[in-house]
Amino acid sequence: MKVMVRPGIISLDDDDSDSDNEEGNEPLMFKPINASSSRGALPDLLPKSPQLRREMNGQGRQMSDDRADEQPSSLSSNPNADSRASIQHSFSNRDREKSFVGYFGGGAGAGGGTVNRPGRPQDVNQVQINVTPNQNGGTVENDAPEIRKYKKKFSGEILCAALWGVNLLIGTDSGLMLLDRSGQGKVYPLISRRRFDQMTVLEGQNILVTISGRKRRIRVFYLSWLRQKILRTEGAGNANTTEKRNGWVNVGDLQGAIHFKIVRYERIKFLVVGLETSIEIYAWAPKPYHKFMSFKSFGSLTHVPLIVDLTVEENARLKVLYGSHEGFHAIDLDSAAVYDIYTPTTTSSSTTPHCIVVLPNSNGMQLLLCYDNEGVYVNTYGRMTKNVVLQWGEMPSSVAYISTGQIMGWGNKAIEIRSVDTGHLDGVFMHKKAQKLKFLCERNDKVFFSSAKGGGSCQIYFMTLNKPGMTNW
Repeated sequence: MKVMVRPGIISLDDDDSDSDNEEGNEPLMFKPINASSSRGALPDLLPKSPQLRREMNGQGRQMSDDRADEQPSSLSSNPNADSRASIQHSFSNRDREKSFVGYFGGGAGAGGGTVNRPGRPQDVNQVQINVTPNQNGGTVENDAPEIRKYKKKFSGEILCAALWGVNLLIGTDSGLMLLDRSGQGKVYPLISRRRFDQMTVLEGQNILVTISGRKRRIRVFYLSWLRQKILRTEGAGNANTTEKRNGWVNVGDLQGAIHFKIVRYERIKFLVVGLETSIEIYAWAPKPYHKFMSFKSFGSLTHVPLIVDLTVEENARLKVLYGSHEGFHAIDLDSAAVYDIYTPTTTSSSTTPHCIVVLPNSNGMQLLLCYDNEGVYVNTYGRMTKNVVLQWGEMPSSVAYISTGQIMGWGNKAIEIRSVDTGHLDGVFMHKKAQKLKFLCERNDKVFFSSAKGGGSCQIYFMTLNKPGMTNW
């Protein structure tokens, strides 16, 4: 089925300047012409106030991820902070983004997340957030996609990020920080003089899983330990000082990790790690162990695994999927058989694998494999399932599957948003000037990405995709 695209031009400020505007008090959004917008009140996060928790229980309100992410949360421990003042402060810590022009058409669908596999329902929010509801009770009129740029400039290169609650953990080439997406927009330095290449937060297990350090180890940090660091910075944590050795633990003796993926299957969380010549699989062992324990190991691989994933076929068979410079491959966990599932034939040089998408509602059998500026649809046995090749307009620097059921590609000239099922173009954000962007993380319809280090600094962008009425553009 073809998607008929009726472009809607989203108007922007004509000023092309990227300079900071400290007086700005509006979000960085793309507005439909003659449209107005209003924003709700801000939630509070960390530490949870007993008073607000009682109010939450009395009202029977619980915040879901999609609404929680729309408004940044505060790390302040003061439950009496004025929410409207926080809104004004939060907007002042973001620039109105003027360097993109957006075009959108119909066909933006909704889908599930990337890491939930058959046998496990979609995760609900693991963080309860106290919310002051909109006093006016009015609906939000703005229905256009938004892009915001945080004012904070990072001197180091931003390599990865992960959402912790509604706040953002940021890994750079020189340390770990937390961006408080609240009225203050404060950045908390957590760990210095350590490189962070990849990270994932597991709030239910109280851990942050990382590839970090000069030796690229899989190191697990405890969120409670990081939280104490934040509270001490705020002057609220003057007791129970945690020893450094209790704040983290390495997973095995792994070194030289290239990529990892955490996949939830039923009640089990698997950690799949790609090394230079092997793939290691760990399974999370709950208390009293409370750590990742070795499950499977596959060594002496012919192809270096640059990206890894795990699928569960028909709710029964586990297979490791991985991409290399030569193509995409699979390992059957029962037989340990290694075989190719797709080898590009259109290029004579080595390929760059971007991502492996296990398509929703396919029983873990159908895949979208993205590499270079293309994407192909195959099953886990390497047979083509669609006579379609997803073609990006240019070579993307990052490609990612978003929980709205879309695939996004970040190029130097544009950000393309496509349907994951058909590859049809849903929308485009055109750059006013060429720039390299890097995908960081996503949750529901919220996407975070950063600019490459240029002019001595990097900045973080925040995009909202699935706004009401987006499919009408």
